[in-house]
Amino acid sequence: MLKEIRWYLETVLFLSVSRSIAWLPAGLVQPAGKWLGRLLFLLLKRRRLIAIKNISDSFPYLERQPGWVRREPAELARETFENLGRSVVEDCKVYNGKGQYIIDAVEFRGLEHFEQAKARGRGIAFITGHCGNWELMALSFGARFQTMTSVAKRQGNPRLNDVLEKMRSGHGNSLVYRNGALRSLYAILRKNGIVGVHIDQASSPSDGELVDFLGRPAWTTNMMARMARRNGVPMLPVFIHREGARQVVQIHPEIALGAEDGAEAQDTALMTDCIAAYVVEHPTEWYWIHRRWKRAPQPDAASAPAVDPK
Repeated sequence: MLKEIRWYLETVLFLSVSRSIAWLPAGLVQPAGKWLGRLLFLLLKRRRLIAIKNISDSFPYLERQPGWVRREPAELARETFENLGRSVVEDCKVYNGKGQYIIDAVEFRGLEHFEQAKARGRGIAFITGHCGNWELMALSFGARFQTMTSVAKRQGNPRLNDVLEKMRSGHGNSLVYRNGALRSLYAILRKNGIVGVHIDQASSPSDGELVDFLGRPAWTTNMMARMARRNGVPMLPVFIHREGARQVVQIHPEIALGAEDGAEAQDTALMTDCIAAYVVEHPTEWYWIHRRWKRAPQPDAASAPAVDPK
């Protein structure tokens, strides 16, 4: 009974806040999102420390990349929260029917790669990560070109999960949940549909491969590599990033799989490298605040605690 009450109150609070944010004038969306991110940076200490440590531990890799300009981990973490705050405000407007102009303003590049893959008639898998406003990326593609199905994590609060599912399924898009997702994805792809999968969260060793990500081993799902080899589904890296006030979705060429049969680790590494390249180019737009490297063996230097700038 108490759990039901808590779920109800959480859902009411979410709806109240999101609908209030949705009424913000267009000119206040970006500054309001930035200040929301700064507030979350101050309040969410655990997530702040995770972000700072993740960035610090990735510096040996990042500093070897051409064009990388060194900045303090706390500064990058703060800007990461600011970008997340902007995305939250944008999503509140879009999901509450007040942000069609945000969808219409998204620029798409590399559509020729999408058309080439679609012509093969085997469906398409968009390989992506928690980069930029990934919710807007899926919604705007569904609204402007072709509906798609995203793989999502089911929320612990079933009432809130139902609300979010309804919001995310706007413009004809749909969701499948991780548990048992593979069969649903195969059915969609057989109909020449599109699926979008985030591969930048830590998988379990039983259903993943240990591959390099930003210079350290990370457990990564091999589901998409198996799917590509068994069914010939084209894998297209797709990401969204900010260019000032503009948002750009970049569709990259199809990933060329390794020559050896059953080389899921090699294929998974190729997919993961696409996300690493995004992080190097847009370091404050990746989701540093989650524990990407959990369960994986790490160098001793990466085990030191993060230093809180506060």
